Amino acid sequence: MTDKMGLITLETDILVAGGGVSGVSAALAAVRNGARVVLCQDRPVLGGNASSEIRMHIVGAANSKRGKALETEAREGGILEEILLENAVRNPQRSASMFDLILYEKCRAEPNLTLLLNTTVIDVEVDKGRIVSALAVRESTEHRFRISAKVYMDCTGDGRLGKEAGALYKIGREAASEYGETLANEDADLYRQGSSLLFTTRDMGRPMTFTPPSWTRKFSEEDLKFRNHSTWEYGYWWVEFGGMMDTIADNEAIRDELLAIMLGVWDHIKNSGNHPESENWALDWFGFVPGKRESRRFIGKYLLTQTDIEQATHFDDVIAYGGWPMDTHPPQGIDATELNPAHQPFSRYVYGIPLKALISANVENLMFAGRNISATHIAFSSTRVMGTCAAMGQGAGTAAALAVQSGLTLDDALHDIEFIQQVQHKLLKQDAYLPGITPARDNLASSAIVRASSEQQEGKAAYITDGYTRAMHGVGGARPELAVPGTHRWMSQTGDPAPWIELEWITPVSIGKIEIVFDTGMHRRLTLTHSDEVLKMMEWGPQPETVKDFRVTAFFANPEIPAHQVVSIQDNYQRQIACQVNLEHIVKLRVDIANTNGLDHARIFEIRCYE
Repeated sequence: MTDKMGLITLETDILVAGGGVSGVSAALAAVRNGARVVLCQDRPVLGGNASSEIRMHIVGAANSKRGKALETEAREGGILEEILLENAVRNPQRSASMFDLILYEKCRAEPNLTLLLNTTVIDVEVDKGRIVSALAVRESTEHRFRISAKVYMDCTGDGRLGKEAGALYKIGREAASEYGETLANEDADLYRQGSSLLFTTRDMGRPMTFTPPSWTRKFSEEDLKFRNHSTWEYGYWWVEFGGMMDTIADNEAIRDELLAIMLGVWDHIKNSGNHPESENWALDWFGFVPGKRESRRFIGKYLLTQTDIEQATHFDDVIAYGGWPMDTHPPQGIDATELNPAHQPFSRYVYGIPLKALISANVENLMFAGRNISATHIAFSSTRVMGTCAAMGQGAGTAAALAVQSGLTLDDALHDIEFIQQVQHKLLKQDAYLPGITPARDNLASSAIVRASSEQQEGKAAYITDGYTRAMHGVGGARPELAVPGTHRWMSQTGDPAPWIELEWITPVSIGKIEIVFDTGMHRRLTLTHSDEVLKMMEWGPQPETVKDFRVTAFFANPEIPAHQVVSIQDNYQRQIACQVNLEHIVKLRVDIANTNGLDHARIFEIRCYE
């Protein structure tokens, strides 16, 4: 409904403000779990720091020296995995705009998700500590939106929605003594991590000149001695500035200085004489939107600290996990010429992130996900990366949707053990990973007899019903007491010409849904990148471990009903496939694998069957 002043009134279950990776994951998780969602994004594209406007590759637990096949499969999984697999197949050219499109398509595909691009939340109405409505503006159409929701989720990074609601927040760096953090400075200050501008370049095959603007900064090899610039097809995260300023209020000034810095670094490469091999290279693209690392951090019902990251604290309400190092940067950015641009001590284990760190301490119906969660500056330096933000978004979106359906307030939901377990089991079924949480074996497959055409010692057929869909017991994985050893997947013998696996029930069952979870090589990195070095660490395209072509055959209790094919999939590259069926009196299901995407044997993590 639109009034004469261009005000549109919207009612929804959940309002997600911010369409970066965390916001998109939160919105998709919420809507797929039954909620109506409005997603407001203040830019014309989704993705935030991963979008074509900024072009930072998504990093997370699997990008931090973690990863060993069949032991430590640290990629975040879930909605992010679905998006990255889609992008790897549909975007062989590694186009940043194609990634924008894939995110946009994912949101448009959900009928209960209202996507408002170029729309900024600027104000909220609060009554007795509860948000009643939010006001958003879209200048491109001269519309305003008054949005009423049951749960409000701030995924803006800067925390605009929460700030307008009066949510408590922190800025800057805590003193070491405040939370017993050995990586913190002795004294507290208002400094934070700075912002960056990236660029891409191309070899043009002929000499290319570069004439810098008059205001370009000048750099010498001595200035850049701790900042590797030996390759230049994809710019440098260490082109960083603004940590000693207000990264919100001073954002435009920071952008201007970053342009001078970024162009100055390129000027040094092109014109200093120290890099003659750059003669044929030219700038292809560079950003005008700073990639921001840090601004506000909300105060939730729990505050993550260095101890939680280092010791991998187990939380009963864990809904996501991280694994990036505590990655602190000098606030001076590139001007800290005598310092390394980052300090990144490796954390021994992946760590859990609790729901209570994503719920406001003082605003009843406010959640947050992304780099603005409740954490100290030191803990934030690990949780801030986009892979972890996506995992938090999926966890928060799922919890919000189930809370709305249950009619629970966020505080009541947080203290309801059965509710928390429901959220966790839902997340596990939707391909999230939660260290220390045992999956629910509540599907028909858990009571079936499992057989296969062949199996490897490390990949028994029976593993497909143990409920686990990744191995995280290896080096850099979960804490030993929070991980269950084993590969948790069936692997056929190499050379098996026609691999198959089947479930057989003594008592006939009725099946309405079949879910199959495949191997997608989650020990490797997978992200859209414009760096040739990072690309070498990945398989770009369908992941070779993944089953490509398969069929499912049903066998009936009545011998007069012939067995027949009920599912046939070709050219699969996704990790999790769900098929709706209508099968009565079934005594056996068999999955026949025709091809993988490259591996010399078949692998399946799990087969689930539901009535």
